[in-house]
Amino acid sequence: MRRKYERKAKGKGYNDVRRINYDRKDPTYDYLKYFRIVRYWAKKKYGLGLADIEMIMFLYSERLFKRSDFNDYQQIFSWNRQRFQELLRDGWISKWRSSKPGQVALYEVSYKGKRLVKSFYKKLSGEEPISESRKNNPMFKADPSYSDKIYRRAIKKMNDSTRQLRHHAQE
Repeated sequence: MRRKYERKAKGKGYNDVRRINYDRKDPTYDYLKYFRIVRYWAKKKYGLGLADIEMIMFLYSERLFKRSDFNDYQQIFSWNRQRFQELLRDGWISKWRSSKPGQVALYEVSYKGKRLVKSFYKKLSGEEPISESRKNNPMFKADPSYSDKIYRRAIKKMNDSTRQLRHHAQE
């Protein structure tokens, strides 16, 4: 048996080691936390697929683009030869300049598409909640599908958490 003066130096106890595991920094970038919910909302509200939403978001940052730019980026998506024509027909992109001899036609994301992208980003960053109104959100209409019910619950939780974050930021 060791004498009192021979005992080991006091090290970190169990609770000290355990605290290190639980004390963590908050993530710096967490705005994609609700990406799936916002994406589902956009799909339901605007009737677009994920590839279409991603394409509009890419083109939004391009400002003016040529058809060849569209085709280059489209190669990484699932095969849909009509995507450009559908986006043009449905008003998500618009012709900025017609082609002339020596000039190619230029396109841009339309006002409708810009509103979609801005709203998408605002919802992801927590600046704007997803509407829970039956008038503005098709998922909240009567007789929803099972998926819509699940996403409704997730939207309500998301809105509550972003509302609390905004409230704390204002104080």
